[in-house]
Amino acid sequence: MGNYTREEILQMVEEEDVEFIRLQFTDMFGAIKNIAVTARELPRALNNQCVIDGEQIAGTSGLKDADLYLRPVLDTFAILPWRPQQGKVARMICDLYFPDGTPYKNSPRYILENVAGKAQDEGYTCYIDPECEFFLFHTDDNGNPTTVTHEQAGYLDISPLDLGENARRDMILTLEDMGFEIISSHHEIAPAQHEIDFHYDEAMITADNLMTFKMVVKTIAKRHGLHATFMPKPKSETYGSGMHINLSLYKNDGTNALYNAEDENGLSQEGYYFIGGLMKHMKAITCITNPTINSYKRFVPGYEAPVYMGWSAKTRGPLIRVSMEKEDNSRLELRSPDATANPYLALAVLLKAGLDGIKNQIMPPKNIDENIQKMTQERRDELQVEELPRTLGAATAELEKDELLISVLGKELAEKIIKANKKEYKEYCMQVTDWEIDHYLYRL
Repeated sequence: MGNYTREEILQMVEEEDVEFIRLQFTDMFGAIKNIAVTARELPRALNNQCVIDGEQIAGTSGLKDADLYLRPVLDTFAILPWRPQQGKVARMICDLYFPDGTPYKNSPRYILENVAGKAQDEGYTCYIDPECEFFLFHTDDNGNPTTVTHEQAGYLDISPLDLGENARRDMILTLEDMGFEIISSHHEIAPAQHEIDFHYDEAMITADNLMTFKMVVKTIAKRHGLHATFMPKPKSETYGSGMHINLSLYKNDGTNALYNAEDENGLSQEGYYFIGGLMKHMKAITCITNPTINSYKRFVPGYEAPVYMGWSAKTRGPLIRVSMEKEDNSRLELRSPDATANPYLALAVLLKAGLDGIKNQIMPPKNIDENIQKMTQERRDELQVEELPRTLGAATAELEKDELLISVLGKELAEKIIKANKKEYKEYCMQVTDWEIDHYLYRL
């Protein structure tokens, strides 16, 4: 993304033969929405005069005045490289405002902006480095997605075992055309599973980038005749897809707030408190970072995803891993989230929980430098190890009683999320699955 003025955007649209501009925003569930305007109407859009019917958008129903105005964020202007080169298509990410000029406070982007702004007022800036995993599956004769793949590639395999290598290459080239700085990419553990990592940035920029990243990955996959899915556990017999979040916290003077070279874990006192805040609120956080029924199919022992709550600087598999690199790169890695999360809400609750730990000097439980997954239950009980919520229903119940997270989301949006989750979980619990039919019908 660039650093553009209104005049520069108008000039680029004219010089690059841009005919359509998509005005995008993200709803409560993390889905991209947009309306498109022609280049002729762009000045009106840049004057914040484009209106949407808020009554039809998830998380905005019930507004007294259903009209919401889109305010384009100029720095997010980008031309979509996969669209026609004559009459090009560009996009801008937008904030939502009421007709009287006040921001719509249930907007996920506003919520993150509010938390990040308060963090800066307290002397901190948060940087996020996400690790996004996804699957590439075949489509059927009608173009509908399947869970079929013809490859058997594994971790770090290359072509010809990795049949998605060309698609992944085109995704990276497209992302770079849109201003991303790609760090690395590789085939992941499961057949058809991939990961592309891009450069860390401030929380808001990273959240915007995550929305763009998912859009690009899905679009380019489709052009290769494939379906890209960020579904955490599309196949029961193999590994799931996560979105590990690497989090760094810097003070306004540029020093790493989490780092202390003299400490055995490489942590400052603030670092310990930050982990303490995350651990205190982690069960409720899970409702936001793992927001679907399927998210919890990933939380099973034996497939690397964290199941138990613990942290360490000496093992790779805990819920929170302390990266003891040199000061500038020292960070915390949270391994539970997945890419179905709304990134604005996920980063907002993570940052706020950590800062709550600093503010209230919350010490975390003692670090566990053993493999928690391989411990006996007796050993876990001895260490008082808690589990992450194992269902969306359990995670929603945790969110419902976490006053801090509800204050971050706002009571109105929190109630909408809780209501939607309860409805989805109830519907799920009422389903009779193929597994049940196969196991019970013939013998009961």
